[in-house]
Amino acid sequence: MGKSIIIIPSRLAASRLPNKPLINIKNKTLIMHVYENALKSQVGEVFVATCDDEIASEVKKNGGKFVMTDKMHTTGTDRVCEASKKLGIQDEDIVINVQGDEPMISPIDIKNLNIVSRKLNLNISTLAHKIKKKNDYKNENIVKVVTKNKITNKTTAEALNFYRIINPNSLKNIYHHIGVYLYKFSSLKKFVKLQKSKEELSKRLEQLRAVDNNMKINVLLANYFSSGIDTKKDLDEYIKLLNK
Repeated sequence: MGKSIIIIPSRLAASRLPNKPLINIKNKTLIMHVYENALKSQVGEVFVATCDDEIASEVKKNGGKFVMTDKMHTTGTDRVCEASKKLGIQDEDIVINVQGDEPMISPIDIKNLNIVSRKLNLNISTLAHKIKKKNDYKNENIVKVVTKNKITNKTTAEALNFYRIINPNSLKNIYHHIGVYLYKFSSLKKFVKLQKSKEELSKRLEQLRAVDNNMKINVLLANYFSSGIDTKKDLDEYIKLLNK
């Protein structure tokens, strides 16, 4: 297996929270919170993949690296794949897609995902955490993943399905999905060539394209909780957390 690299897809055109990557939180923009946590994992080089000059300028100003990508991409994964090609990533290399709105992502968990995935020779893997609150099962902004077996921070299990809303009494092994994906580059290229599936479109969950096409996603338990920032409420809660 080749080298590992982290790519963070980021764009300004978020509908629910406009200009989200450049929102200033404690004297640092959201995208730089994510970038610095990714860098601390010491997994490999870190790049932001963006189509916006403002984001590229912000990353460059703070000593970071970026790759300019096409404005027409409809998903972050497409953006990550284009950036990987521009960077000369090889089929055996590992590409870790860290979502640009996950400022709480733990460097330790990124590092552990890389170590375990390499050890087990996984094609696609991701992180999940134990559900914190009962209301989370009904919160459509918190994506849930159901796994075949119980997971730990050393052992993975196959993802059976992903949900936005789920009845906790209906299935076993339900976890809060964290927006980090690890791919062998060969698997990433295969994924982006697939057509969007009906389940993906109806649930607005890109990862269901892999499930619907029998591309196995392995899930590893994260040591630390992380939640993406999609709304003003999410942002306010994150700021409160930082101020504690």
